[in-house]
Amino acid sequence: MSTGILEPLLPALGPWLEGRRWFDARYAGARVEADAESVLGDEPPLLVHAVVSAHRDDLPVLRYQLLLGLRPHLPARLEPAAITTVPAGPWQGWRVYDALADVALLGLLLRTLAGGAAGPGLRLERTSRYPLPVGLVPRPLDAEMSNTAVAYGGRILLKIFRRPEPGPHTEVEALHALTRQRCERTPRLYGALHSDAPGARGLVLGLIEEFLPDARDGWEEAVRHASDCMDEACRGVPAGGGFTVHAGGLGRAVADVHGALGQAFGRSRLTAADVAEEAARMNMRLKEATEEVPALARYTTRLGALFEDYARIAASGCPVFAQRTHGDLHLGQALRTADGWRIVDFEGEPARSAAERARPQPALRDVAGMLRSFDYAARAALALREPADLEADSPAQRLRRRRRASAWAVRHRRAFLAGYASAGREDPQCHPVLLRAFEADKAVYEAVYESRHRPDRVAVPLAAVHRLASTSR
Repeated sequence: MSTGILEPLLPALGPWLEGRRWFDARYAGARVEADAESVLGDEPPLLVHAVVSAHRDDLPVLRYQLLLGLRPHLPARLEPAAITTVPAGPWQGWRVYDALADVALLGLLLRTLAGGAAGPGLRLERTSRYPLPVGLVPRPLDAEMSNTAVAYGGRILLKIFRRPEPGPHTEVEALHALTRQRCERTPRLYGALHSDAPGARGLVLGLIEEFLPDARDGWEEAVRHASDCMDEACRGVPAGGGFTVHAGGLGRAVADVHGALGQAFGRSRLTAADVAEEAARMNMRLKEATEEVPALARYTTRLGALFEDYARIAASGCPVFAQRTHGDLHLGQALRTADGWRIVDFEGEPARSAAERARPQPALRDVAGMLRSFDYAARAALALREPADLEADSPAQRLRRRRRASAWAVRHRRAFLAGYASAGREDPQCHPVLLRAFEADKAVYEAVYESRHRPDRVAVPLAAVHRLASTSR
């Protein structure tokens, strides 16, 4: 049901959107239109659930899901979340703000979802027969991601897809299947949020899954350990000790998830023509990427040769198998608990289309993604050390630290690969050309992603492209 509240807010919502972590920078200055809205609550504060779309003539329409708060007066604690003031209508003069800052509104959202309906056009489709607990204290998670996650107590996690798409949704499908498979390496799925609103009908808006309260973020742990190793903290630690042990355990966990996904969705051998088509897509992605990141142009010939080598191997009779994969695997998608690793966030790469994300792929694509993440962790740790020390350190000290960062990445990449192979899956190191091709394709994707969202980090994937292009033969 449309309340008409969004229309007068659009001039202020556009600039606010551009400051969000999940906003695509290509749409800066785009025209923003209201697609669907509903107001939840009987008395202040009210929760405005909305779907808006960004329009540019040279780009496809992009939708965003918003959760906005509405109060006649904003307390001081919520002032940092303020967006604008309603200029006209029944709520004229009321303050509009980011609802993620207001625990009262997050509690309202869970209660209405648990009651079976969250408002006109918004519904929860349950995948579990157990009722959702209410009265839990909400806490938005501040991890860097393209969606928004809210933990309720230590029991459930609400994930809000900031860029909702029509179903079926890859993450909902994957978690539902893994829950049925009783996979111990992934959280259980409780349900998915759908939109029935006329302007956003068929969109999958989010999901509710098991929360792992004591889990440690794999990215943060890796960067912390790598940072320690920039100095002397790793001296005396055996080559297979420290975080290397956890890297091996992560490899085994990923292999277990791949096994469960293969059982749930099936596994098939790709034909030589299938692989040739995928190699052509990789070359096309490279060509398109150079238009956004011109620094990639110098590598197109050598990376093109690497992608052709991938196709040539399949044509020679070497089997290449495909299945449902994670699709965007990196250390930030891995949580370490007391009884081992858990893999989360099966949505796939946000910059790829839904059809691409659902397409069966070689499992080595996920492996390549994790290898890239260990490289990122080493570079992030190096960046943490260097800014404060540049003036005080000698060139020799800086060079030594950079070598240690590189050595840390190599050591942990190898441990991850060994762990993956030890779980009974195919040994990735027996397929060096495939692994290198997938890692190069991932690095090209990262270069485009960083140029759009975090331009200061584009040097990280470019360094990987340089390394992979230099060793492609």
